[in-house]
Amino acid sequence: MFGGLLCGVGMISAAFCTSILQLYICVGFITGFGLALNLQPSVIIIGKYFLKRRPIANGLAMAGSPVMLCTLAPLNQFLFDNFGWRGSFLILGAILLNCCVAGALFRPIGPGTALVKTQVTEEGKDALKGKITEDSPMENKTEEEGEKDCFEKVNQYLDFSLFKHRGFLIYLIGNVLMFLGFFAPIVFLAPYAKHTGIDEYSAAFLLSILAIVDMVARPTTGIIANSKWVRPRIQYFFSFAIAFNGACHLLCPLASSYTGLVVYSSFFGLAFGMVCAMLFETLMDLVGAARFTSAVGLVTIAECCTILLGPPIGGILIDTFGDYKYMFIKCGAVMVLAGTFLFIMNYYNYRMLAKEEKERKAKEEAPKSVRTENEGKKIWNKDSTQDGPELEPLREKGEGLKKEMNGTNEV
Repeated sequence: MFGGLLCGVGMISAAFCTSILQLYICVGFITGFGLALNLQPSVIIIGKYFLKRRPIANGLAMAGSPVMLCTLAPLNQFLFDNFGWRGSFLILGAILLNCCVAGALFRPIGPGTALVKTQVTEEGKDALKGKITEDSPMENKTEEEGEKDCFEKVNQYLDFSLFKHRGFLIYLIGNVLMFLGFFAPIVFLAPYAKHTGIDEYSAAFLLSILAIVDMVARPTTGIIANSKWVRPRIQYFFSFAIAFNGACHLLCPLASSYTGLVVYSSFFGLAFGMVCAMLFETLMDLVGAARFTSAVGLVTIAECCTILLGPPIGGILIDTFGDYKYMFIKCGAVMVLAGTFLFIMNYYNYRMLAKEEKERKAKEEAPKSVRTENEGKKIWNKDSTQDGPELEPLREKGEGLKKEMNGTNEV
C-alpha cells in the first residue's frame, strides 16, 4: 500500500517538474522506489500462499504486468497527443494509486502461529542471555551481547550466509549477466521500428503484440513448469528460456520489414514471458521458502547495476555505429552466454547435490550396520553363555585333553 502511494505521488509530482533533474527524482527515485515496494512483497506473498502449485501461481501473477504493457504503449501515445506530457503524468499517477487497493486485499497467514513462534523465540533469546550472564564476566558479556544482537538484527533482513550457497551463487551470476541484455530490446524496439520507416502508432503496436504474447506465455509456462517432468529440473527449463530469448535478439537484425518485426515481437514476447514466469520460482526452488525473502533482496541489489547499465550500453552502441543491429547482437550474445552458463553450472550443481545426498545416506547407514554387527556378537556371546547341560560332556572331555597335554609337556 505504501508502495502504491509512492508511485502515485511520484508520477503526479512529475507533472509539475520544470527540469530533467526533477523528473529523475520524481519518476526515477520516488516512483521507482514505490514500484520496488510493490513487486517484492507480492512475489514473497505468493511463496507463502502456495506450495504445491506455486509455479502456476507465479505464472498467473506475473501475467498482470504484460496486460498493462499491452495497453500502456498506445495509451501513452493517446494521452500525450490529447493531454500533453503533464496531463499524462497526472492520469498515470491516478492509475498507479490503485496499487493501494491491491495491497489492501492481502491478508497474513497464521497470525496465531506467528505469535507463538515469536514468543518462543523471545523466550529462547532471554534464556540465552541469562546463561551468558551467569557464565561470562561482565565486561565480555556486554560486548558479546552487543555484537550478537547487531548480527541478529542484520541477519533477520539479509541472510548473508546465502553467499555460501552454491545454487544461489550460480543463479546470481547467471542473472546478473542476463540482465545486461534483458530490458534493452524492449526500450529500443519502438525506436528501431521508427528508424526503419514505420509510423509511430504501428511502432507502438509492436509492444502491444509483445505484451499479448507475453500475457499468454506466462501462465502457460507456469503450467508446464508445474508438471512432474519439468519441476524437478526446472533450472534447465529456465536456462533454455534465457538462451531462447538471446537467440531471438540475434535474429532480429534480419527483420527488415514490419512483418518481420511482428514475428520478432511475437517470439520475443514468448521468450520474455517464459523467463519472467520462472524468474522467482527457480530462486525459491534453490534456497527454499524460509530463505526466499533474503534471497530476493540480495539478488535485487546485485541485479540493479546491470539493469541500469544495459540500456545505456545499448544506446552507446547505437550512437557509435549509427545502427540498431549491434545493440540487438550484444543483447542476444550476452543472454545466450548467460543461458549456457546457467545450464552447465546447474548440471554441475545437480550432480554435486546427488553426490552429497548419496554420501549422507551412506553415513546414516554406516552406524546402523555397526550397531547390527555389535548386536549380533552380543547375541552370540549370550547364547554361548546360556548353553545348557547338553554341552557339559564336551566341556569335560575338552578339559581332560588339556590336562593330558599339560602332563605330556611337563614330562
